[in-house]
Amino acid sequence: MWQWIDKISSPADLKALPLEKLPEIAAEYRAFLIESVAKTGGHLGASLGALELNIALHYVLDSPADKICWDVGHQAYVHKMITGRRERMHSLRQHGGLSGFPSPFENPHDPFIVGHAGTAISQALGLAVARDLKGAQEKVVAVVGDGALTAGLAYEALNNAGHMKRDMLIVLNDNEMSISKNVGGISKYLNKVITNPLYNRVRAEAEKQLDKFPRLRRFAASGLEGLKHLLVPGIIFEELGFRYFGPVDGHDVIGLVHTLRKVLALHETSLLHIITQKGKGCLFAEQDSERGHGVTPFDVKTGEKIKSPKEVARARFEGISYTKAFVKALMKIAREDSRVVAITAAMPSGTGLVEFQKEFPERFFDVGIAEQHAVSFAGALSKGGVKPVCAIYSTFLQRAHDSLVHDVALQRQPLILALDRAGLVGADGATHNGVFDISYLGHIPHAVIAAPVCEGDMEQMLRLGMEYPHIFAMRFPRGNISRIYDEMPARPFAIGEGEILREGRDGTLLAIGAMVESALQAHEILRRHGIEIRVVNMRFARPLDGRLILDSLAQSRFLFTLEEHVLTGGFGSRVLEFLEGSGISDVQVERFALPDEFIEHGTREILLDHFGLSSEAIARRVSERLGHETPASVSAS
Repeated sequence: MWQWIDKISSPADLKALPLEKLPEIAAEYRAFLIESVAKTGGHLGASLGALELNIALHYVLDSPADKICWDVGHQAYVHKMITGRRERMHSLRQHGGLSGFPSPFENPHDPFIVGHAGTAISQALGLAVARDLKGAQEKVVAVVGDGALTAGLAYEALNNAGHMKRDMLIVLNDNEMSISKNVGGISKYLNKVITNPLYNRVRAEAEKQLDKFPRLRRFAASGLEGLKHLLVPGIIFEELGFRYFGPVDGHDVIGLVHTLRKVLALHETSLLHIITQKGKGCLFAEQDSERGHGVTPFDVKTGEKIKSPKEVARARFEGISYTKAFVKALMKIAREDSRVVAITAAMPSGTGLVEFQKEFPERFFDVGIAEQHAVSFAGALSKGGVKPVCAIYSTFLQRAHDSLVHDVALQRQPLILALDRAGLVGADGATHNGVFDISYLGHIPHAVIAAPVCEGDMEQMLRLGMEYPHIFAMRFPRGNISRIYDEMPARPFAIGEGEILREGRDGTLLAIGAMVESALQAHEILRRHGIEIRVVNMRFARPLDGRLILDSLAQSRFLFTLEEHVLTGGFGSRVLEFLEGSGISDVQVERFALPDEFIEHGTREILLDHFGLSSEAIARRVSERLGHETPASVSAS
């Protein structure tokens, strides 16, 4: 079917093809990429934008001996194809299939797992220093999306790399977008470089004339460099110690090959600045970069989302998303209190805060990919009498742990954390699963950890957080709120107060967050088999509702804890600690939780069942523990 890419199963195959055919090869990869991601979903826009760069790098380098460090892996789908994985692209982000990010456990051409931004320069510098210590010769390249330069780690690495002067290349893929519109000084600086017509016109004309006199080029180099200092504001990279080249057209694949060869031959600490268009070649991804960033299966002609029959059926039992419920409640409270502000770290769309930004532009702050700064900044806002709410994905808040401890908790400052994507997130896999937050927040003095299950919970918890004098974290999953809660009347509650949802004398399911729905479904399965089990929505992993736990023990000595979190340091661990602290030992406790390991990609339903957290699996284990015989075929149907 494909004239060129069918011949490529390794970088060596690509390098064997004529240079002048690279544009045709790029066109085939672009068409294949769009068709492939239309079936599986994935990070389309970034990979389309970096497509020619992927090809040029492999045409020039000798991977895996030479190292390409991606920041982040959104850009690397064509890299996966060139390195022998094109035939498996149909399994991208599917359970047991290709990861949506590079991974050395998947392929030797991937030096690192990269699902979080800001890491590539540090990693490339580490590889370059290790190479020099061994006396080796391989090339090391970091591919950095411009959005990553809002991350503090990237600045730290730039500073260190410029000082150490190792032979390495940073390719700055500049498309003015990471996921949402980039913010901050570096973005404004790059735009000035791109749009400075005088510099670009004079530089291009000078180089055109010097091409006629090759021997004069090296004598003119210093003049051209001086010209940059006169005409381009800042020259931040050269001041940091890099040889700066560019900006150049990132979609001219042949030009990129020539440029990469020349720059790499210098054996210097270099930065090549390329200009690309995110979503290049896919109309809807070009027109709407946010929509084209992470896509679900879509119609290639229209770009419209294609829903599976299972998604259509499930939608009948779902309300609004947890993210929308959070923003809806936050905006309601913000209208009542002008001190309420919202902060996000480069994810205004992902955290739902775009609507908040529209209504309260002066009270919305997108700090870039800088979670540590977001939290320290929020702590100071609290000190100044403001009520900040930080909306950050659970997996990304990990980067701000020291700021939470030192700049908020230790300072006795209040802060509300809205931890979106808590629990399993599906196709993004191990880098994005929010399964550690109860552990990493649970030891911080006075921190509250709440888990809303419905809109009423969400608003009530936000209101409680507004009055709480310390860290108040709300963790909620990706996905929609179940209609199962519509029939339950909303009741006010205090911090640390749970609620009995179903009664039963044979044992108690103590559930938190997304697992409350599974507990209710397991209750119905068990009831049909003559087992009466109590279901408690604990609401809070910290503080626990000790009164409800003790009341449940008065009914039965069997407790089952349910959470979408790892075992260690999670909700179940806190229940065990409570029992120990209360001097209670004659009780049977079984914890339903995720294993203490990094969990790869797959749908939430597949993973829950695999790890024994589906309602059917819960019912089977509870039945066995209680000594009842339940058919192995037990199901919710």
